[in-house]
Amino acid sequence: MNLWIAPLAVLIFLSLSAFLPSPKPLIDPGALNSGDTAWMITATGLVLLMTPGLSLFYSGMVNRKNLISTMLQSFVCLGVVTLLWVFCGFSLAFGDSYHGLIGDPRTYFLFAEVGGSPNQDFAPTIPFLLYALFQMKFAIITPAIITGSFAERVRFSGYLLFVALFSLFIYAPVAHWAWHPEGFLRKWGVLDFAGGTVVHTVAGFAALAGAIYLGRRESHVDGNQHEPGNIPFVLIGTGMLWFGWFGFNAGSALAANHLACTAFVTTSTASAAAMLAWMFCEGVRGRKPSALGACIGAVVGLVAITPAAGFVSVGASVFIGICASLISSLCVEWRSRSKLDDALDVFPCHGVGGMVGMILTAVFADDVGVIHGEYTTMGMHLLCLLIVGSFAFFGSLALYWVTDQLITLRVTPEQEREGLDISQHGEFFGETPATSLIEQSKRE
Repeated sequence: MNLWIAPLAVLIFLSLSAFLPSPKPLIDPGALNSGDTAWMITATGLVLLMTPGLSLFYSGMVNRKNLISTMLQSFVCLGVVTLLWVFCGFSLAFGDSYHGLIGDPRTYFLFAEVGGSPNQDFAPTIPFLLYALFQMKFAIITPAIITGSFAERVRFSGYLLFVALFSLFIYAPVAHWAWHPEGFLRKWGVLDFAGGTVVHTVAGFAALAGAIYLGRRESHVDGNQHEPGNIPFVLIGTGMLWFGWFGFNAGSALAANHLACTAFVTTSTASAAAMLAWMFCEGVRGRKPSALGACIGAVVGLVAITPAAGFVSVGASVFIGICASLISSLCVEWRSRSKLDDALDVFPCHGVGGMVGMILTAVFADDVGVIHGEYTTMGMHLLCLLIVGSFAFFGSLALYWVTDQLITLRVTPEQEREGLDISQHGEFFGETPATSLIEQSKRE
């Protein structure tokens, strides 16, 4: 039986929902703020831009024979997660809460009751539909971040199934815990302005689990030096990520106000400081400051400031960026000497960067940080990282195993040597590889 018949049948079945009656929520234009709405539409578009940016960022780091496949692994999340979010993902994350653990999947099924009127519990001045779309972009990029850990060795069909399972069983619950008014982490006082826990810590630990479960690439086992295939792609991708991150962080204010401006400037300064710190760290180690290092450092700064963006001062954001950059750099150095094949250092950069950001948020947060003499927030953040890290790691391990039982996750050694562009998609970047010509002649 053709492997793709089942998902195509599911997609067609879901499309039949067009014939179901759909409630039409009333629109109360008097409750909307046009400035907030305009800004949030812009911010939602900026966050969407981050996923194509991530695809360029990652694809430039891999071998050229895996460039297209790496890009597609990010792009395809735009399709898979979007439909899941509309059908039940948004309900699981933001629906009626079940003891602060998960939302009722029936609450906003097919975006029922998600219309043009604001929802006072989530965003009181913008359409609730816009809030749902904004949150959808976060759900899209989180599984895309994970792909860097198992780059160059994952079967595309198995990856698609994992993305669906991860979005429903890992991402949605954690988003509910941290961002739903009834979520238990939010009630504990955990501060996560734009996704330090929900996006980066979750993606980092899921990536670590993926790198362990799928094992090492043949080139990694042989000790071959990994050379990025296209550094300009990395630079362009970093620019798109940095630009889009303003929507990610400043948009999380959910209004065009002073809080959004604060998040905008702290995002800029943290990333700038982290980029320079990474480059200077390379110089101290006797290496030439590299474009790749500058890009990685900038992204680590963006990751680290994400949970803190609206809660800390500009000076604190610079400190957060530098600390995260130096710590992540040390973790990347350690990883490179280990047998862990986290291909694009997702855990050292996103996982560690997110955790550093969460801890330093508890240090510098206005009024409730350690520097203000308050220690409760720090205790809650440490407990939050323990719970979320464990849930994301072991939950993802279980999902990798389930996926592997249904659809083999890892490509064969022959497919890995040939490259995923050809073996998984029948496409290639640049000249046709010699191995592909041989395989093509055999098929003919």
